Amino acid sequence: MQFRQNKNDGSCDMVFTEEEIKIITKNKKLHFTAFSLRHLGNVLVKMVAEWQLYFSDDIKDMETREDDTVEGK
Repeated sequence: MQFRQNKNDGSCDMVFTEEEIKIITKNKKLHFTAFSLRHLGNVLVKMVAEWQLYFSDDIKDMETREDDTVEGK
């Protein structure tokens, strides 16, 4: 999977390979081993730091609470 950020507004697409789509379709989930989850975490931390560069000020200051619902497109 790849994360492709739009540097104009800070939005991001999560793009899956054909193999990943087959796995998701078959298993209805993605499973991360401890090894792969560690790598994903490292990538996400780097991305979060970079995202802040492109978000508008109102998005930069937004907070998300544990019970908030977030919907994607």
